[in-house]
Amino acid sequence: MTIEAATQAAPPAGTQTGSVNGATSSETPSSTRRSIVNGNAQQENDSELLDLLELGKDVLTPLEKAQIRFVRSTFAPGAFDTAVRVLQRRLGAFWIEQCVKNVRKVHGVERLGTLDPKKSYICVSNHRSFFDMYLITAFLVWRDLLPHRILFPVRSKFFYDNPAGLAVNGLMSFFAMYPPVFRERKRMFLNRAMMDETSRLLRQGGVFVGLHPEGQRNQGADPYELLPARFGVGKIIQDSNAVVIPAFVHGLGNDLPKQLRGNFDGSGEDVNLVFGEPLDLSELASGPRTQKTQVAIAERCLDAVRELGQEERDIRYGR
Repeated sequence: MTIEAATQAAPPAGTQTGSVNGATSSETPSSTRRSIVNGNAQQENDSELLDLLELGKDVLTPLEKAQIRFVRSTFAPGAFDTAVRVLQRRLGAFWIEQCVKNVRKVHGVERLGTLDPKKSYICVSNHRSFFDMYLITAFLVWRDLLPHRILFPVRSKFFYDNPAGLAVNGLMSFFAMYPPVFRERKRMFLNRAMMDETSRLLRQGGVFVGLHPEGQRNQGADPYELLPARFGVGKIIQDSNAVVIPAFVHGLGNDLPKQLRGNFDGSGEDVNLVFGEPLDLSELASGPRTQKTQVAIAERCLDAVRELGQEERDIRYGR
């Protein structure tokens, strides 16, 4: 549930400005290169944001196109969107709540205030487990603090190029795993459109997106030592103007059977979730639409997450 392929570290000075996360503009179909170069194009309205299906018309498989169209269609106002929201809030949050309620400890939720159902929000957090964002959103949703439609960008592999992926997406998250992220080098240029798709949905209001500034799961020995920030999160924040909420999670593992056993038999360690106050990124976000600006936004987010990590460490070790 990361935007790993889309959020590679900013290139050093002197790198070709047409490069997009390792894929140069020459690798992008000429008919769809608009607005890709270094994030410099002004994106004042949705029509200027890249369209994933248009950009990928020559490289997406028929199955990927069909599944993208289907999940995209669930955002149209109406019965389907309403049903998905209800299922995410009730059934989806219920099973997660049951799986962690005995080990999860939450701190700082009062800092969030009341989340406006008409506004969109981005939650930025550290990334130690596959289940970080499930934990965060389930806590908020189950307590009726989050009436929004929930999204986590996810890798295209399996979830969008395999029929079983659609089923897993629907049954596990009720189509929260969207839009797809492309990791193959030859298709990395599509991640510009993926980020624009996320921004477009956020601009509509009533959407809550979970993102990781680190861009990939941190498997280092020290959970408080975070990976460098990557520009993709900053780009989405700058393009969407969504409210940004930082969070830090520690104690959640990747071994699901062990995690479940620890929750039910009392052997699991505490899973601490710490929320921070919404970030004021207005000054940074009003800067030029360059990768440098977007990395600075992502770094500011990561600094806030790091501060919450220090707070969590004090809580865990009683300092």
